[in-house]
Amino acid sequence: MVNKKSKSWIIKKHRDPFFKQAKVTGYRSRAVYKLLEIHNRFKILKPNSNLVDLGAAPGGWSQLASEKIRNGKILAVDIKDIQPIKNVKFIKKDFNLVETQEEIARFFDNKIDIIVSDMAADTTGNKDLDCIRTNGLTLDVLSFGKKYLKPGGHLVAKLFMGTDFDLVQQNAKKNFKKIHFFNPEASKKESKETYIVCLK
Repeated sequence: MVNKKSKSWIIKKHRDPFFKQAKVTGYRSRAVYKLLEIHNRFKILKPNSNLVDLGAAPGGWSQLASEKIRNGKILAVDIKDIQPIKNVKFIKKDFNLVETQEEIARFFDNKIDIIVSDMAADTTGNKDLDCIRTNGLTLDVLSFGKKYLKPGGHLVAKLFMGTDFDLVQQNAKKNFKKIHFFNPEASKKESKETYIVCLK
């Protein structure tokens, strides 16, 4: 039996124009439109690029990358299963393990052009704790980028407004020529999420 809260969530989802559009176009999630907005603004998905999608499930961002990137390599990484995507290699592993990061680097012969991450920590109900945990993941992605991105490479990652936001910003400024904070229209209005777009 569906409770009132669940029923309300289902109704909201089906009224969501991005959810509807994803269903019509065959994308796996509404989140694909966040990356599409970011790409349209900053032109990060370029042909002949090597891209890794961290926290990729269910695969919408990798789907878009496979459409935009020609003659490149795309790797999706997640601890959850992902159904096969054309021109995308998937590994089911924890990104934060050293051996996983080394495997990612080997796949690209240490030549990664683009890192994208829509990762967020599982919610606990404590907004401050959720913010700390998700922004901690963002710092991990930035650290990985510092180590493995090619010179001139780009990085996009989710973060939450709140605790450790300034720390993420300071970290990014040390390693990239330009950083931008971008709020896609596809983000839900009640969400505190934003995206850091790090260029070159």
